[in-house]
Amino acid sequence: MPVGNKEQHHTGRIGWLRAAVLGANDGILSTSSLVLGVAAAHSTHSGVLVAGIAGLVAGAMSMAAGEYVSVHSQADTEKAELALERAELKTDNKGEHRELMAIYVARGLDPALAKKVAEQLMAHDALGAHARDELGISETLRARPIQAALASAGSFAVGAVMPIIVLAIAPAAGLIPLVSGSSLVLLALLGGLAASAGGARVMTGVIRVTFWGGLAMATTAGIGWLFGAVA
Repeated sequence: MPVGNKEQHHTGRIGWLRAAVLGANDGILSTSSLVLGVAAAHSTHSGVLVAGIAGLVAGAMSMAAGEYVSVHSQADTEKAELALERAELKTDNKGEHRELMAIYVARGLDPALAKKVAEQLMAHDALGAHARDELGISETLRARPIQAALASAGSFAVGAVMPIIVLAIAPAAGLIPLVSGSSLVLLALLGGLAASAGGARVMTGVIRVTFWGGLAMATTAGIGWLFGAVA
């Protein structure tokens, strides 16, 4: 490898990418499914539009709240673990050194080298070494509740507004095929983009998202049609 050529890794994107993809996917899928279900129940065009807008607002707030609570719980756990590790370093530094050394031995280093590595890392940043190698907590993968909440809410709203735009300009007769078709295209693009950004196979991401999206929309539309027929 040429000198200065940095490898491209994707782990730094995991936190925000997961929240953003989940939010946008849910925005497109839940809003289009809601719209199709209401439309299949023979509701008026304006009624379907109101339902879609209400779904956008409620979904974005729900995503933000759910993501914030979930990731904040993870962050609280990380803080508690770090506080415990900090206390153990103060009360039993030698024991913590042996613990770190044992981790490196288990990973394949000989005891003498593992002892030296543990000594040098603990001299540089004892808490950081234990957080990373014992607890699996690193700065790259740290839980960030506000970032996750904003990414989820924003991406949900961006995703949800797409089927609403189609709904607003679509004629009543073509509403269901236009909303469902455009939503499937958007889901496919999103699946491919997410796979590409994460370093995975693009076609696999496209097929996975499109299949489940189509199934969800078909099911919701079917239920709407059934209740509309009964009514």
